[in-house]
Amino acid sequence: MSDWPHAPPHRLGATGSYFVTASTYKKRHHFNTKERLDVLQRGLLKLNIENNWQLEAWAIFSNHYHFIARPIDQPDATTLKPMISKLHEKTAKWINKRDEQLGRKVWHNFRDTHLSFENSYYARLKYVHHNAARHGMALRAEDYPWCSAGWFKRTAEASFVKTIESFKIDQVNVPDDFDPKMPEA
Repeated sequence: MSDWPHAPPHRLGATGSYFVTASTYKKRHHFNTKERLDVLQRGLLKLNIENNWQLEAWAIFSNHYHFIARPIDQPDATTLKPMISKLHEKTAKWINKRDEQLGRKVWHNFRDTHLSFENSYYARLKYVHHNAARHGMALRAEDYPWCSAGWFKRTAEASFVKTIESFKIDQVNVPDDFDPKMPEA
């Protein structure tokens, strides 16, 4: 079987953690206000719970998001694609209604990576937690309200936080050429 050349392949047959990146269509800044980022973050958190996924890290911006999650009590990750499709459908309808642009394409494809190596998992966990600072959205990622960095530092064991912080992320190969905008007041 060969992959379709116009979309990333989704090989969701294994259990474990997955790194996901999704982008708005043409990298448009549809989620450029606090209210819109709040809606997208609530939707992501809610759908992970409803679909029995454990969200481990997330970072949400005006034109893309990243998250790491793993299925709970499921034989594989086949529920990931329908979960993301539902998130995109619901948030696109909400944004389009707000903007009076019914039927406009809001989301583009998503990419997923099965994290099968411990060091790869740890590096990407740090990458997602620090993504807001990497994009210049906050000096300290934990100060950016639409990411998991602050939650992680408050709730994880100090030794685990120290372990994650020790990983270098400059060599992490993630297509992330997005230029998010600061949310409007």
